[in-house]
Amino acid sequence: MRQGWRLLLKELSAFGVVGVACFFLDVGLFQLLYAHMGTGAVTAKLLSTLVSMTVAYVGHRYWSFSHRARTGVRREYVMFAVINGVTLVLGLGIVALVRYPLGQDGALVLQAANLGSIVLGTLIRYFAYRRWVFPAHGSALARERDPVLADDAI
Repeated sequence: MRQGWRLLLKELSAFGVVGVACFFLDVGLFQLLYAHMGTGAVTAKLLSTLVSMTVAYVGHRYWSFSHRARTGVRREYVMFAVINGVTLVLGLGIVALVRYPLGQDGALVLQAANLGSIVLGTLIRYFAYRRWVFPAHGSALARERDPVLADDAI
C-alpha cells in the first residue's frame, strides 16, 4: 500500500512539473514566434502548441507515466493529441459561455473562467492519460496491445 502511494505521488508531481514546463514553453515559444520573428498569431499559436504538446507527451511517457504499460508511440500520441484537443475545445467553450451568453466582459471574470477551464482540463487530462494513453500493466488495453502481457494473462 505504501508503494502505491509513493508511485501516485511520483506520478502526480511529475505530471505537474511537465505541465508547468510545457505551459511556459508554449507561452515563450508563442512570444518568440509572434513578437520577435513576425509569424502570424494563429500560426505561432499552432506551432507553439504542437511543440509543447510533443514535449509534454515525451515527458509524460518517459517520466510521469514511465512505470505504466507501453502500447505504441503512434497510438499513444494520437490519443494524447485527441485528449488535448477535447480539453482545448472544453476550455474555449467555458470562456465563450462566460463571455457571450452570460455577457461578462471583465478581464478578471474571463481570467477566472480561463483558470477554471485550465484546472478542469488538467484533471480530465490526468485521468484520461492514465486510462487511455498510458494504461496500467495488465489492463485490457495493455494486454490487447502487448502480446507478452496477453500471454501472461492466460
